[in-house]
Amino acid sequence: MKTTLEELQAFTAVVDTGSITAAADHLGQTVSGISRALGRLERKLETTLLQRTTRRIAITDEGAAFLGHARAILAAVDQAEEQMAARRRQPAGRLRVNAATPFMLHAVVPLLPAFHLKYPRIRLELDTDDLNIDLLERRTDVAIRIGALQDSTLHARPLASSRIRVLASPSYIARHGQPATAAELTRHVLLGFTQPASLNAWPLRGEHGDEWPIVPTFTASSGETLRQLALQGLGIACLSDFMTQDDRRHGRLVQVLQPHTLQVRQPVNAVYYRNTQLAARITCFLDFLAQALALNEELREAAPAAGRARKPPAG
Repeated sequence: MKTTLEELQAFTAVVDTGSITAAADHLGQTVSGISRALGRLERKLETTLLQRTTRRIAITDEGAAFLGHARAILAAVDQAEEQMAARRRQPAGRLRVNAATPFMLHAVVPLLPAFHLKYPRIRLELDTDDLNIDLLERRTDVAIRIGALQDSTLHARPLASSRIRVLASPSYIARHGQPATAAELTRHVLLGFTQPASLNAWPLRGEHGDEWPIVPTFTASSGETLRQLALQGLGIACLSDFMTQDDRRHGRLVQVLQPHTLQVRQPVNAVYYRNTQLAARITCFLDFLAQALALNEELREAAPAAGRARKPPAG
């Protein structure tokens, strides 16, 4: 049977205060509780640590030899607790974050200088993958997922949402013109996702209802690849605002079929295992990310009026 901290505390308190009664007062325990703790400790060590009489308590040679070890153990525990408290005040350690490449590049990376300035002791390890990963297999602390969540074993914290739009470059529009209806998309070059198929159902009103399934000419697994293809004038894509806001603001991409587009927003969630006790470094990262994304969303929603005043180039 192993020695406990309670027993070590009882022993050192009796030595320091000179009596079991004083030790009980010091530790906020009963006299009988201190006596039992001392008895258990001596039985485990198979030796007498304190000579107890009705008038005084004297430490034995064995007790004196053990006292140094007991103090060192208790000091080490106190130091560890102080370090943990300091980490809560100033979080530290390695934090492994996974996200799809577009979200990492356009939403997370621009925030990292400010995050590092605020939390310099957190060492971020960034991992990108355009498909959902196994958090345990990849030893990931938290993953950022966009869209509907499928894995019920994960705990999710909502961070933001991002609207999706149908977009093309001014150079593509200059060569091919803009479709007037969703049905006219069949005469255009369309850029879609390899998987899942749901991403190729665009939020457009038409004969199919409130979704228009497309047959893409070019497909890619990454939204960032589709964005680059659209910027090159290769075709029309349906992409999320978080990766295209600067392109739209500067006229590199232009929304098409705007009157026929529904306001569909993709949820952005942070996910981690339900049985995970969140460390301070994870909590502060998620708090920082949520606040920054909320502010960015407020600025984005306030921007359209100014954007419309400055008509995007037509090619």
